[in-house]
Parts: sequence; C-alpha cells; structure tokens
Amino acid sequence: MLDIRRLRLKPEAVKNALARRASELVAMVDHVLSLDKERREALAVVNELKAERNTSSKQVGELKRQGEGTEAIIAAMRVTGDRISEIDEKVRTIDHELEELLLAIPNTPLDEVPEGDENHNRIEKTWGDLPVFDFEPLPHWELGESLDILDLARGSKISGSGFPVLKGLGARLQRGLINYFLDVHTGEHGYTEVRVPYLVTRQTMIGTGQLPKFEEESYVTARDDLWLIPTAEVPITNLHRDELLSEADLPIRYAGYSPCFRREAGAAGKDTRGLLRVHQFDKVELVRYEHPERSREVLEELTREAEVLLERLGLHYRRILKSTGDLGFSGAMTYDLEAWAPAVGQWLEVSSCTTFTDYQARRANLRFRPTQSEKPMFVHTLNASGLALPRIVAALLESYQESDGSVFLPDVLHPYVGCERLTPA
Repeated sequence: MLDIRRLRLKPEAVKNALARRASELVAMVDHVLSLDKERREALAVVNELKAERNTSSKQVGELKRQGEGTEAIIAAMRVTGDRISEIDEKVRTIDHELEELLLAIPNTPLDEVPEGDENHNRIEKTWGDLPVFDFEPLPHWELGESLDILDLARGSKISGSGFPVLKGLGARLQRGLINYFLDVHTGEHGYTEVRVPYLVTRQTMIGTGQLPKFEEESYVTARDDLWLIPTAEVPITNLHRDELLSEADLPIRYAGYSPCFRREAGAAGKDTRGLLRVHQFDKVELVRYEHPERSREVLEELTREAEVLLERLGLHYRRILKSTGDLGFSGAMTYDLEAWAPAVGQWLEVSSCTTFTDYQARRANLRFRPTQSEKPMFVHTLNASGLALPRIVAALLESYQESDGSVFLPDVLHPYVGCERLTPA
C-alpha cells in the first residue's frame, strides 16, 4: 500500500501519478487525506483529555491524603472518560476506513511507464524469426489431440471448462519444462528453490495485493477461509512477512514451481480454445527482495532471466512495456513477454516481470535494517514468471510442428523429455 506520510508530504505528486492510471483515484486520495486529518485532530484532542484525566487523578490522590472531598473532581473525570471513550471509538472507525481505502488504492506507476490504455503498451524488443510453414499449421489443441497428449474433453468432464488434462508425453513435456526452468534459475541465476503451500490465509493474499481487489477472481475454501494461490508469488513474497532482515541478507532470490488457480471472472468466451485461457495452470515463479536503490535495474535483470529461457527454446517473442491503464494493481512497472503462436496467430503472454517498489512490502511488513544505527526500511519486491505454462506448450507445439503431424522439441529439452520428437499416436 502507499505510505500515508508520502500522501501527506507530497499529495499533488501522488495524485498526479495515480491520475495517469485513472482519474477517479484522485478523489480517493483526497478522502484518505481528509480522514487522516480528522484522525490526527481527534488524537490531539484525546491526548489532551487523557493528560487532563491524569492531572485530575493526581489531584484526587492528594485531596484524599488531605482529607478533603473529591466528588466534584471524580464526577468531572467520569465525563472526561466518557468523552475519551467516544473519541477512541471514532479513531478506531477512522482507522478501519483508512485501511480499507489504502488497500483499494493501487501503486503509483514509475514515470517511464507510458500513459494510456492497453493500446498504448510499447513494444521494446522483438527476438527471433517468425516460423514459416509450407503447409497449413494446426492449432495446438488439434495437435495435442492427434499426438494423444492433450485431453480437453475429459478435463471438462471432471472439473468443467478451463481444466485441461495432459497425458503421456504431454505430461512429461510439461514436467520437463518445469524442471528445466528451475535448473536454469537455480544453477545459473542464483535463485534458491522453494516449494510452498498452495493454500494461503487471507492476510497472505492481502500482503501481495490479491485481496481485496481480486476476490472475485480467486478460489477460496469457505470452511477454512484458505485461498488457492493464483501464483507462487503470493506465498513466496510472504515468506519473510513481519521479519526484520539485515542489509547483508539482501538480495533474496527465490524460485518456486506451483500450480496456479484463477477464476478469470469476466473472461468468459475470451480465448477459451485449447490452452490459451485456463483456470488451473503450472508456472515457475521468480521473486526477489531487493534494496530500494537497486530495484529498477533489477527489473531489467529479472526480465532478462525470463527471456533467456525463451531464446533457448527458440521461440519468437517480444517484450512489451505495459501502459498505466494496463498495469497490474500492485505494480509500478511491468514488462510482459509474449511468445508467438503461429497457428492461432496470436501473441501469448508467457511472463510478466514487475517491480512493486515498496508497495507489497508495506502490506506484508517486509523490512530490513541498513545498519545497526539506522531505522528499518521497507524492501522492494519484484517478481516474474520464469516461465508460465501451458501457453509455452501451445507456442512450442505450434512453432515446431511438421507436415506429418509430428513436433520437434528444442535441443535443451531432449534430456528432460527423453525424446527429440513427439509423434502422432
């Protein structure tokens, strides 16, 4: 969440930054500042009243020692106590409203983020060549069926649409991709692998910004109020919640595989064929805790770590700088990596690489102390998909298909899948 002190000291700067996202956010900031002013005024009054009550209490003690009457002072103290209770309750109500408001205000975008809706997203780079075929390429769902590695019908039967079943070499391909991604990130990029729970508490979801904003898009167990994670970012970012790290601990780099669960509320009918939009999918996630001074340059490092995988897989891809209107709720700046799927003729998002500055850290209380003599500071958090399945599978199948229905696999996957080619059943 945003720092309330930043709002007090630089209200116009914050409002101007948020207005680049949506104009209605300015009114929310004004409401926060109004409530904050009311709260501080109430606290000033209640502190004076408590000081008066303390003085009166001492007077009562002195009068009793002198044998004098104290009824009038005690009666006045009761009135003061009632007034204190009334103001304390008012402050609690304001605190609750302030918290709800601050949780509903998104992060401020960095200045270099282009302003506008998704049509103002900017292509930063493109890598590789478009696949060329001398035959009509098949979409991945037809390839998956003919290769007997994808079963959409049975997945729909047991769980509903958006829950594909991979089998045989399809399951092995996905497992191989996950293992390959983790091996590269841990062996070459310096990440520590973690295996995290797939169910988390409400507070954990709040910590990364999923709640309350995306409650309708999340799966929850009603009995225990435990939430199925939409990404491993959620539990990994919260691993050090409420801890005070030292500067020597930074940077912290975690890589973790998990299934991801998303209801995709409002997405009905959009890209529902095959593996393009599903409710459960696998992903390797990268999360970094960084010193604030490094977070911007680390975003470039992080994005590059995801790009390396796409290049080794030989997939034609592009890097997109997302605009303010298309920026995620908690993000300050995001690059999307999109792989080309030639048969469906679409760019498929396979990684989203984001710096959250101190936004998540304030929600999850992720702090470090630079030196023993300095006050604690909030870390900066970053994350990226490294990479997300199953759109990678879709792009691979469509890009490497042959006229006979077989699919070659990139060289780096041969030891992980155990074969060089997928052939029709």
